[in-house]
Amino acid sequence: MPPRSLVGLLAGTALTAALVAGCTSVVSGSGTTGTGAASPAPATPNPTGPSAPSNGAGLRFGGCSGIDLGSSPAPSAFDVQCARLSVPLDYADPGGQQISVALVKLHRKDSSASTPLLMDPGGPGGSGVQFGVEIAGALPQTVTNKYDVVGFDPRGVGSSTPIRCLTDAQKDELNAASPDVRTAAGRDEAKQQAQQVAQACQSKYGSTLDDFDTVATARDMDRIRAAFGASHLDYLGFSYGTELGGQYAHLFPSRVGAMVLDGAVDPLTDDITSFANQLGGFEQAFDQFADWCTTHSPCRDLSNPREAVYQLANKARTSPIPSSAPGETRKATSAMVLLGVLSGLYSQSFWNVLGQSLLLAQKGDARGLLQLADVYNERDSSGHYTNISDANVTISCNDSKPGPTDAAIEATTQSWAKRFPMFGLWSAASLYGCQQWQPKRTVPAKPTAPDAANTILVVGNLHDPATPYQGAKDLTNTLGKARLLTWDGEGHTSFLQGSSCIDEAVTAYLVDNTLPPSGKTCPR
Repeated sequence: MPPRSLVGLLAGTALTAALVAGCTSVVSGSGTTGTGAASPAPATPNPTGPSAPSNGAGLRFGGCSGIDLGSSPAPSAFDVQCARLSVPLDYADPGGQQISVALVKLHRKDSSASTPLLMDPGGPGGSGVQFGVEIAGALPQTVTNKYDVVGFDPRGVGSSTPIRCLTDAQKDELNAASPDVRTAAGRDEAKQQAQQVAQACQSKYGSTLDDFDTVATARDMDRIRAAFGASHLDYLGFSYGTELGGQYAHLFPSRVGAMVLDGAVDPLTDDITSFANQLGGFEQAFDQFADWCTTHSPCRDLSNPREAVYQLANKARTSPIPSSAPGETRKATSAMVLLGVLSGLYSQSFWNVLGQSLLLAQKGDARGLLQLADVYNERDSSGHYTNISDANVTISCNDSKPGPTDAAIEATTQSWAKRFPMFGLWSAASLYGCQQWQPKRTVPAKPTAPDAANTILVVGNLHDPATPYQGAKDLTNTLGKARLLTWDGEGHTSFLQGSSCIDEAVTAYLVDNTLPPSGKTCPR
């Protein structure tokens, strides 16, 4: 998940996971997420003590040593404390090996708030700890007067027993790879890359690898609720975080409190269809950017933005584009050009940056496009990556059914190359990612919660490229006890994206449990 301003993990290489369920969210004006190094994961997660009790004694908040809060400074109006919670590695053996889940709590100093509001920014692989630090100051004060902001890193992510399969150098190599999977050689290359990732993870983590999935994390969330001593879980989830929330509601309907699911992952589509829907969303988002570009300087100097990207990507296939950034030795391949473009489409606030980066690349300098790609990949200026891609491929593949077959990938590639002329062929290489993964999977159930203790608020953006609007409609209907709030906006997710109408409706729900009118749509 890029820094909450460019987030999402639509895979473009074998590394970033084939069939991505969702993306991370965007918080306007939140700055860049930290990419500070966390301690490398052990070959197998270390035991950390007994299972969490079912009362508030399970959490002892204090200092944050050893927990990566990121580079964004904590807002001065809040006290910031951290804790770790032991949860079962395998819920089929709750008394067995335990792993550690990291949490941060931000309490507004001038409030009497004590109710935890758990949140997840998306991914899978996004750090909820860092997100909690970033979002606290952006939340309406009426929300933080009622709630303590609680961020957690899901199992395998960030500071929570992180999965780390590849070195930074290996990630650089895989992110730059541009196999043409219309050809036999390109298919072999993509499959070998996927095997490299799968084998690296399997050799390092062995049989423990299959315990890092969405269903297990939803169960961890209930352990967090219990450890706070709360009877219900109040939750704010964005993008892939909506899948976590949906699974929680499905597993524990009687414990659902105020739950906001923004930027819904569609629960009714298969993996390839979901991926294709994302690709269509990004193609449309680029067209919206291109229309904007023609009337804004200096972007309008591109003349035809889509053609400009095609020319840059074609050039980079044979002659990668160098960068003028000090100390930068990488050159932008076609994959890095397209990833930089896709990264800039997550929020309209990045369109100006994207336009300037394309103009710079036309002059032979890929500095801007590489920076956009690095924001997406969570790679810092020293060349160090967070573990977002390792966690993403692990969780995404553990959540998916085995496959697809080679024949299905070849047919899908031919279709995508025509349907999605900018991103389709590049993305098709990712279809091999989960094909090579270990076979023991836990596919999340369709999230139904007609008997939920509280009506869930689902928020959908009509022009969301990463989680298309149909997903919000489908999740609302599938849950059964949910209300849909719609924004006629642009970019990924809706809350805190500049719509006072959305912000007021979500705030009223969180603070007073007041639902928006049925069918409410907020204007741009």
